[in-house]
Amino acid sequence: MKKIGILFGMENTFPNAFIERVNSKGEDGIIAEAVTIDKVIQAAPNEYAVIIDRISQDVPFYRSFLKNAALTGTAVINNPFWWSADEKFFNNALAEKLGIPVPKTVLLPSKQRPDNTSETSFRNLAFPMAWEEIFQYVGFPAYMKPHDGGGWKSVYRVVNPQDMWIKHEETGQLVMMLQEEIVFDDYVRCYCIGQKDVLVMPYEPRNPHHLRYAADLKAQGEEREKLLETIKDYTLKLNIALGYDFNTVEFAVRGGIPYAIDFCNPAPDADIYSVGRDNFEWVVEAAANMAIERAKAQVPGQINLTWGTFINQAVNGIPAAAQAAPAVEAPAPAAKSAAKPAEPAKPKTPAKTAKTAEKAPAAAKAPKAAAAKPVKEATPSATEVKVKAVTPKKPAKSLGAIATEPIAEAEPKIPTTKAAATKAPAKNSKLKKS
Repeated sequence: MKKIGILFGMENTFPNAFIERVNSKGEDGIIAEAVTIDKVIQAAPNEYAVIIDRISQDVPFYRSFLKNAALTGTAVINNPFWWSADEKFFNNALAEKLGIPVPKTVLLPSKQRPDNTSETSFRNLAFPMAWEEIFQYVGFPAYMKPHDGGGWKSVYRVVNPQDMWIKHEETGQLVMMLQEEIVFDDYVRCYCIGQKDVLVMPYEPRNPHHLRYAADLKAQGEEREKLLETIKDYTLKLNIALGYDFNTVEFAVRGGIPYAIDFCNPAPDADIYSVGRDNFEWVVEAAANMAIERAKAQVPGQINLTWGTFINQAVNGIPAAAQAAPAVEAPAPAAKSAAKPAEPAKPKTPAKTAKTAEKAPAAAKAPKAAAAKPVKEATPSATEVKVKAVTPKKPAKSLGAIATEPIAEAEPKIPTTKAAATKAPAKNSKLKKS
């Protein structure tokens, strides 16, 4: 008898529906149940052939348990080793190497030094950094977000460098990235399961949570068909390269070009009350079929993980750019890639920013301003705002060489755009991937 287990937390609708769906198929020698853990002994196998992980991003004990399970033969979905190493900035870089359009993005040093470091820990960091080049590359407005975060936590819309300096002061030890704003015509969220099944869901992130899937694509006719084909192709390429068997990918469509915005969601929302009944039914069925396939392919005592082609081909010295149309390695099912779409036009380069004229406040002499309010749901603006890039002669220490002292919080009001939403997150709130 082979057991398929699902490891979950506060979820209610998906885990139970998944268990019932697997068991309703009556596969000989295969049953599904909620995972039970009563002991974890090093190098000792557990009773599950397959475990679907929905919670270890929040529970370090579970993450370590899953690595031990994977080492001893359990097919863990998603691969806990890769998920531990994964982060959004790297994923963006890999997508660009694969020829998939992504917003222009740069990495920023943290506002406060990490624990157990000093000024000398950052002697290799230039002071000041090449801010004018950074701002001309990304353009404004832009989004500042954690390089490895999720769940729309600590996401800020910034309209110019001065705005960025101020908002960056409340990010603590988070390593942030500055990303081009894509003012989109259409937006979609795609489930990808088993690296072969793709569901494209029109999605409106500016709607209230319960209405986000109550949308449709503006593109119609041949334009719509071509767009959907391209989106499916990009979704498969990303998940095959990253090695994810259960993931979502979000695309913002601008000028007919789908830009991959978020594709690091290996425990994505699958609640019936948010995704809707039809989408929920598709996810439950696809996940059940994928888990049964993996249970049948699982060989006790062997490594039964899915590794992305980035890892497999890197071992053999194959450049990431050559991984655009790879095959999935056993024991995962072979990927059936969609027909290759016409090459999209290259993303437009944002207009160069004007020469700088203002100085950003140094971290040690920050004005007493209110903690800037983050975007509640990363709501893109309806129009692009053109502003001058302001490159300080001496930028905030936190962005040039890591501030030596934390900035005292201040409370005045700062004008914000309509898109800059409500409450600021806790300074040291722990991020989780979603």
